[in-house]
Amino acid sequence: MIPDLPDGAVVVVFHSRRTAEDGASYAEMAERMDSLAREQPGFLGVRSVRDPHTGEGITVSYWRDDASARAWKQDAEHREAQRRGRDDWYADYSTVVAAVERHYSRSAE
Repeated sequence: MIPDLPDGAVVVVFHSRRTAEDGASYAEMAERMDSLAREQPGFLGVRSVRDPHTGEGITVSYWRDDASARAWKQDAEHREAQRRGRDDWYADYSTVVAAVERHYSRSAE
């Protein structure tokens, strides 16, 4: 489940296609970025999936507001991960930042 999203919440959608390069260092960095994002002010949640056959993946992160999402983009360790992604790990990628207008959910619990 995604978290409850307050008014003004922002969603960052990162779509990527991996190269075959350096999988161990990528996994280590991905784990670190997940942990670091969770420590950021305004962080609400993250979901990520990757197709092991095509290398295509999508990560959706949820932020209290645009300022929180922008602060995460500027985090020094995150900027280094972005550089490594461009140089080593991604054949291509795109990022979409969107404001949440509505949020619906259902839990089977």
